[in-house]
This record gives sequence, C-alpha cells and structure tokens, in this order.
Amino acid sequence: PDKNQMHVINHTNGEEMSESRNILVESARIARGEIRPLSELEVADFDGIMLPGGFGAAKNLTSWALKGPEGEIDPEVKRVLREAVASLTPVALICMSPVIMAKALEGSGQSVQLTVGNTEDSSPYEIAAISQGMESLGAKATMCPLTEVVVDKEHKIVTSPAYMMDIDISQLAEGVAKTVKQLLAF
Repeated sequence: PDKNQMHVINHTNGEEMSESRNILVESARIARGEIRPLSELEVADFDGIMLPGGFGAAKNLTSWALKGPEGEIDPEVKRVLREAVASLTPVALICMSPVIMAKALEGSGQSVQLTVGNTEDSSPYEIAAISQGMESLGAKATMCPLTEVVVDKEHKIVTSPAYMMDIDISQLAEGVAKTVKQLLAF
C-alpha cells in the first residue's frame, strides 16, 4: 500500500471505512501551503518539532489507534523523532502524540518522560492503559493535570494532555499555550 494514503476510520466502532485519502493532498489543503514528503525533512534544518496528536496521528503516523503499542510506526516518523531526540532538537507532543514518541524510541534504550493525562480527572479514553502501553515501550508515563505540561528537560520534550481529557476549549488553549511556551524556551 502507498504510505501516503490514509484510510478513514469510523470513530464510533473503530472499523476502517472504504474511503481513502492521500495524506499529502489533505495536508496541503489544511495547511494551505506547500507540503513535502517527510522523507525530505532534515531535523537539523528545524529549531523544534511539534506533533498536535489526535486520532489521525495515532492512526496514520502509527497504527496505535487500532493495535496499541504492538502496532507499527511510519519509518520516516520514527527516523525524524529519533534524530530529534539524539540531536536534542526540542519536541512538543500534544494529546495522543506522546504515544508516537514512545513507539519511535522503542528499543533505543532512551527512556523519555511523557504524558497523555491522568487517571484522577474524567477522560473519554483509557489513560491508565495508554500510559501502561507507553511504559511497555520504555517511556516513563507521568500523570498530568488537565492544563499542565510534563517537561523532560534532559531530552527537551514537552507533552500535554489536551483532548485526551474531558476539557473545554479554554482549558485546551491554556495547556497548548504552556506547551508552546516551553517548546520555545528550550
């Protein structure tokens, strides 16, 4: 299959639908700009990397959405994230995207501190299970309040829960603003 193709998943039952879309075409439409394949990205050309997360990231950059930590990761995503960690290029991961970092670093011997939220507050997701999945890959899963961030200073990684938790738009804005501020502060 073409790695630039994404397949639409029904959010209600997790089943793949017959529709497929080209990731590069969809990205260009959303970004309203030039999009190039990830294989052309040179980490050294960037001051930082930010993955917004969401179900699409967990489904298209990895297969975590359907297979959990046993799933695959796009080889170019893995390369970019490993290079970023190795070069101490700052990385911000929001919502579900910390699982992508955990998957990218699987087997590398690098244990980074990540969060997808906490088990104390309400969430539509299995935060404990997702955190355990990240830990099974070698990450250090950390519980985090709704609008806060987890900072791994050693590896220059900042993560925040965002919509992994039941939050409103103002809480989302607060958490994402803190994430961006920390990314820029590295």
